[in-house]
Amino acid sequence: MAERTPTLVDQWGRPIERAVLKEEIAGPSLTGVRSHLTGYPTDGLDPVRLASILREADQGDPLRYLELAEQVEEKDPHYVGVLGTRKRSVAQIEIGVDAAGDDQASIDHADMVREWLKRDELQDELFHILDAVGKGFSATEIIWDTSAGQWRPERLEWRDPRWFSFSRADGRTPLLRDNEGDKPLPPFKFIVATITAKSGLPIRSGLARLVAWAWMFKAYTQRDWSIFTQTFGQPVRVGKFDANATPKDKDTLYRAVASIAGDCAAIIPASMEIDFIESKNVGQGAQLYKERCDWLDQQVSKAVLGQTATTDAIAGGHAVGQEHRQVQEDIERADARALSAILNRDLVRPWIDLEFGPQKAYPRLVIARPDEEDLSMAADTLQKLVPLGFRVSMQEVRDKFGWSEPNEGDEVLTAPAAQQPLAPAGEPALATQSARTAPKLDDALAALRVSGTPPVDAMLERIAGIVADAADLDAIERELARLDLPSEDLQEAMQKALALAELIGRKDLAGANG
Repeated sequence: MAERTPTLVDQWGRPIERAVLKEEIAGPSLTGVRSHLTGYPTDGLDPVRLASILREADQGDPLRYLELAEQVEEKDPHYVGVLGTRKRSVAQIEIGVDAAGDDQASIDHADMVREWLKRDELQDELFHILDAVGKGFSATEIIWDTSAGQWRPERLEWRDPRWFSFSRADGRTPLLRDNEGDKPLPPFKFIVATITAKSGLPIRSGLARLVAWAWMFKAYTQRDWSIFTQTFGQPVRVGKFDANATPKDKDTLYRAVASIAGDCAAIIPASMEIDFIESKNVGQGAQLYKERCDWLDQQVSKAVLGQTATTDAIAGGHAVGQEHRQVQEDIERADARALSAILNRDLVRPWIDLEFGPQKAYPRLVIARPDEEDLSMAADTLQKLVPLGFRVSMQEVRDKFGWSEPNEGDEVLTAPAAQQPLAPAGEPALATQSARTAPKLDDALAALRVSGTPPVDAMLERIAGIVADAADLDAIERELARLDLPSEDLQEAMQKALALAELIGRKDLAGANG
């Protein structure tokens, strides 16, 4: 009897239906419940209606809430700006892939995922998955490609969150709205992202829930501001007529006063006049409305980005700006880690299972910015530790600073000559140095004689003797002046002397480093 192939299941033990995976099951329908047409719950929104919409979502019918969340993004430039900043900051981070192990199979699996990540569409797809930041959840259908006899994600198709609901039993299990009733999502078919602003059920954890209140209050303020501007932004026109004016004259004057606002021109009889009375509190009143709107925008910035310095004109200096930026980076790292976990769970593992079967370990996507290292601090640390005998790889230092290995013949920077310590009182400085380096001097001379000529070797001996016996630099200068050396031999001798000094310095350095 042939051995049966075990049924492939997901991490919750649900069997995989491969035929379903090859179809698009969550697309829009013109006449069904998944219509692209939407309602407009923000029209005439007031606190009572908003509370009712949120209550419906809590009770398992999130349709009007999700429509509201979409409209708030459309109507509030500030909210869509800060929300887009948060989503794009994560969507554009380069994604790394860690292999499950060092064996060839694990390496091949990781390479396959890395190759797929090079798709140009990926950044937009990740941006749409991060729609969960605003609404609390997002559902993205995986369109699998099996045309080449292999399983491969062809694209990630964002689906309108209005086409989904949650189980009334737990409030967490996502369901696909269908004409025959809400149905569980097939395994290995959807990326369900939940990135919550607070703990709780997904439908109550999105930013849109709290931003909706701020938007509504700002909408009231903007409406009152518009009325105020229309009423007091232009002066009141007062027409004056004398006691002998006829009804016809009064009608003419009224039409003239009324038409000045729109037409900016009018004619009246010479016996009549028009006065313009300007309100003295226009500037103060307008500032009050502006401050109210700005304050509400700041609360939205805090909710979305955790700070206000990068989005609002808030005074506080460079230090405050840096601190606020760090808060935003903390939120970015949290979103990136959450998105990594979601993709590993709902995309990478299903793909590997479909293509290669269940594995003990799977490759992992890592979405994270590389840590920025303070190179000046690293250089300062090396400067302090290396003289104490600390050993470090030169290649590692080059890699850290991004410097390449110099080619042969390149002009390279060298360390400055070390300052010689002062000699004890009464003892010539150079004599002390010569006593300390005499054995090294002999070794260096022996090495130089290998390539030197007899005349040069003799001059080297004489120069070395002068250096060893001299009490100071002036004595060396006087003794060298007395030497009668041919210019060609002197040039070669000086080259050898420089080489001699370098050899001694290198030997001293090697001895200091152990």
